Amino acid sequence: MKLASAARGLYFMLATGHPLPMIHHEALYRALGELRTLLAIAVPLMIAQVAQMAMGFADTVMVGRVGAAELAAVGIGLSMWHPLYLFATGALMAESALIARLIGSGRTGHIAALARRARHLAWLFAVPCVLLLRAADTLLFRHLAIDPAIIPVAQEYLDALSWGVPGAFLYLAARFATEGLGQTRPVLIAGLSACAANVLLNWVLIYGHLGFPALGARGCGYATAACLWLEAIGLLYMNRRQTLLRGDAGDGPGLRELLRLGLPIGCAVFFETAIFAAVAIALGRLGPVAVAAHQIALNTSGLTFMIPLALSAAITVRVGRALGAGDLRSARRSGFTGVATAGVFMMLSACCIALAAEPIAALYTRDTAVATLAVTLLHLAAAFQVSDGLQVSASGALRGLHDARATMLITLLAYWGIGFPFGYALAFHFGYGAPGLWFGLIAGLSCAAVLLNLRFFHESRRRLAAPQNNPA
Repeated sequence: MKLASAARGLYFMLATGHPLPMIHHEALYRALGELRTLLAIAVPLMIAQVAQMAMGFADTVMVGRVGAAELAAVGIGLSMWHPLYLFATGALMAESALIARLIGSGRTGHIAALARRARHLAWLFAVPCVLLLRAADTLLFRHLAIDPAIIPVAQEYLDALSWGVPGAFLYLAARFATEGLGQTRPVLIAGLSACAANVLLNWVLIYGHLGFPALGARGCGYATAACLWLEAIGLLYMNRRQTLLRGDAGDGPGLRELLRLGLPIGCAVFFETAIFAAVAIALGRLGPVAVAAHQIALNTSGLTFMIPLALSAAITVRVGRALGAGDLRSARRSGFTGVATAGVFMMLSACCIALAAEPIAALYTRDTAVATLAVTLLHLAAAFQVSDGLQVSASGALRGLHDARATMLITLLAYWGIGFPFGYALAFHFGYGAPGLWFGLIAGLSCAAVLLNLRFFHESRRRLAAPQNNPA
């Protein structure tokens, strides 16, 4: 009982920003009410994001049955596609923050025009992305130490996938529009539908069923492209039922404001995801055992990360809406409640991963060397769970405040000024190997968590002290 009471006290202290003796019942009820609202927005997003991970898992398993070359080709192709997709994801996230602020300020008549401009921006991102994917062999693959026999297969996969790029970015624009409204159930429906369709289309196009030829990795690309369009069309259709997303009243924020807020967010997301890609590439110098163990730990931590990632989106909406209404106290409460919730969940996640490291490794491999190293990396993954949850939730709070440039600079410093150099030095200059690179991840994520939360604390307090500097 004492432990439970202490845990509740810690949670409410984090959620409200006051020591426990200073918390009144009204503040507790407000924090609980905010938590319920955050979870109502976040839970459908959590399930939708797990469905997206399941699509990638299905692609890996189903292509892997065709052959090692096809599996390697898809992996190489995704290494080109994912950074582009994640940058666009971050850039288009600005839409949800802007819509939330419009709702808070009562300027709902501008929302439909803003959503339309976000779709235009999606097309602007899609065109160069398609061109880059179709020229990946010339621009990138031939300059890397990749088996020449795999390059044509990887390019065929990307050529097929590129047909779905406009659909992917239009889906993002539609998703962040409905997220900004706080209506996330349509995202869940679209995600689950695409996941189911992906398995069926993979079965038809990869292996050659129902009269279609067996296309292998290329078939996987076509299946993914079709599912990306399915998600986009389905979500755009559901959005048409939202009154606030119909019509064309008013000007509201334009492309310039979307880019001003979105490009720094896109860069911040890119900096964070790129460090994990850089670690994977660096581990290639240590051999297949290190790469395989890294993938096991990364897949596990990636699954638990879906929870604070969804909370981050919900925090953006709640903070943005309070900002638009000029209610900085509510904005701070939403941010602190979300950060505290993410921290508590990731504490539990850290305990589960640490205690179940050996069974988790055994699920993935029977290779003793891989499993032994994977257990070590899983323990390190457990060590950065709380930092990972705190940094992504604080990023969501800062997006809600439209403080994107600070987020970009902090992530650049934390991941590329501290995390990767520190991990690389430990791995290759001090002989720590793969664990050394993961110590670098811990350092980078911890630094980001501290700096981002300090930024939200001080920036929200500054605006609260001078509300005239932040007009709705």
